[in-house]
Amino acid sequence: MKPLPEQWRDPQKKTEPSQEEMTGDEVTTKTPEIAAAGTKTPTLDTQSPVQLNGVTLQYDVGDSTAQPRFESRPSSPSPPPDPPPQREQWGGKYEFLLSCIGYCVGLGNVWRFPYLCYRNGGGVFLIPYFIMLLVTGLPLFLMELSLGQYGAAGPITVWKCCPLLKGIGIGMLLVSSLVCLYYNVIIAWTFYYLGMSFQSPLPWSCEAIANARLCQMNVTNGSHHLSASEVFWNEQVLGVVHSEGLQDPGPVRWQLAICLMLAWVIIFLCMLKGIRSSGKIVYVTATFPYLVLIVLIIRGATLEGSLQGVQFYLTPDWQRLQNAQVWNDAASQIFYSLGIGFGGLLSMASYNKFDNNVIRDTIVIAVGNCFTSFFAGFAIFSILGHMAWRKNVPVGKVADSGPGLAFVAYPEALALLPGSPFWAILFFLMLFTLGVDTLFGNMEGITTAVIDEFPVLRSDMKKKTLFLAVLCFGFFLMGLLLITEGGIYWFTLIDSYATSFGLIIITLFMCIGISFFYGVNQFCQDIIDMICKCPPWCTKVLWYFKACWVFCTPLLLLFILIYVFIEMYNTPLHYGSYEYPRWGMALGVCMGTLCCIQIPIWAIVAICRESGTLKDRFRKSIRPLKTWRVTSGHQSVTPQMVEVPYTVNLTDADFTAQQWENGTSDA
Repeated sequence: MKPLPEQWRDPQKKTEPSQEEMTGDEVTTKTPEIAAAGTKTPTLDTQSPVQLNGVTLQYDVGDSTAQPRFESRPSSPSPPPDPPPQREQWGGKYEFLLSCIGYCVGLGNVWRFPYLCYRNGGGVFLIPYFIMLLVTGLPLFLMELSLGQYGAAGPITVWKCCPLLKGIGIGMLLVSSLVCLYYNVIIAWTFYYLGMSFQSPLPWSCEAIANARLCQMNVTNGSHHLSASEVFWNEQVLGVVHSEGLQDPGPVRWQLAICLMLAWVIIFLCMLKGIRSSGKIVYVTATFPYLVLIVLIIRGATLEGSLQGVQFYLTPDWQRLQNAQVWNDAASQIFYSLGIGFGGLLSMASYNKFDNNVIRDTIVIAVGNCFTSFFAGFAIFSILGHMAWRKNVPVGKVADSGPGLAFVAYPEALALLPGSPFWAILFFLMLFTLGVDTLFGNMEGITTAVIDEFPVLRSDMKKKTLFLAVLCFGFFLMGLLLITEGGIYWFTLIDSYATSFGLIIITLFMCIGISFFYGVNQFCQDIIDMICKCPPWCTKVLWYFKACWVFCTPLLLLFILIYVFIEMYNTPLHYGSYEYPRWGMALGVCMGTLCCIQIPIWAIVAICRESGTLKDRFRKSIRPLKTWRVTSGHQSVTPQMVEVPYTVNLTDADFTAQQWENGTSDA
């Protein structure tokens, strides 16, 4: 704790101190009133410094007679400390809702959910999907929103509520960084396809001159050859045919490098003004995909064979419910589509007003996201059904997961439509807006975490601009590896492991830490405090969430974690026919471990900063710091106050000093 300034004196007795008399370890300060009365201030004996939360105290706070050392100079009125920069807030609740919906509704809703749905029994997949939504999705979603809104801080600083778990915030930061690294590569691919869509015929269609011979061979021989869209994707876009694997990345594809740079420039410009500007942008980027999906559904319903695709999408296979893989896929889809554990939700909620109804927002956003996934399936499979009818093959033979669905199967289906360039432009514009919104959320998680740790970036626009420029340029340089000829192998590796077991461990510890260390009852009370006019249904719903946080959600996360480890050990990683070597899979495991290992590392740091026995150190490190509490949405932070647990006993002089400082600032 820093020595408090000269305002320790009674404000009603403003006196000029004389020269201090120092003899050995004794410090004596005389004032005219005291000298006239023949009295002397108490003496302060030098003792060994006291450690508290890693801070060396200059005097013993437990000694009521202890006084700070004054400099031997006349007192002069010191200017009050500059107030901390005001934290931004959303312009309105609809900006926050649209930003969260845009963040959650991403590319996975278009290419991952429909694929998982028909792979795991069609319509019957909706049963485990909605069960996982109720047991894991909604509780964890509400936990992140409430934690960010109540603490008004990013993923790292918010763990003032439990310093032992600061590593969770660091882990979220690393997960978001890995996701941003490869997610913008998808946007670069989208830019490339969007540019190519302004040609007629489309360069991946059979009508293009370069593909005429290939398509003729497929029709004549009737054997399975690569389609025109697959050749375009593998040769012209990726160049993967020239690479032998992870160890052979090859040169950078300069066309994709330009698209990647353009994507990062757009992200930089959108984030430069903070949430005030990005909050306005989401009015377009979050609503445009829904308009495109409606148009595509209407167009798909008029195509021959569309009902065959929809039937394939919804036909239930009840026996699949007995397979653990179905339940694991449902949980993973809920996890990734809602963006839980990345820090983006927590960061965006930290800009909310203190009395925002987080329970209402949780239900609206989560249900809206799941409905979008289901709704997008009709647009996808109505056109894939037409594609299967044209090729005279089952629907299951023309659909694939991941990039294969968005950049191979679907472009091929679009090429079969009349006026194909127009539909291709619409589709890739939709992919662009979906990707940009999700990347906004991930980048917001990173920037908010760093800016909260270094508040000078918030007040100094030049430093903030430089920080964002360096951050985006750094991601661009690292992303160049993913747009080499062998970059798709690295892309698949990061995509498979960055959000795998590490993300589940982070959310598991977040749930356990809030429920058992911070206290689930206290957390529920914090939510009620935020919702000033809490409707009766909100209080009743909290009982359900409390049961999930304490019991259901941790057990289910533990089950998913065990299953992921078993599957990862028994199933090798593939991209097409390429099987990843052991050193590549080991590298992927290291990525996931790097994210979750931050939890024990920073827990050890927090314990070492405390004093006393190991049990005392642990108990102190799970107590909230003084600056955790908020009042009416503003953190009550005193500039000269050390972050200490609530149980530290302050002397009367400490409270007098606070009153004096408050009186000075009010004046």
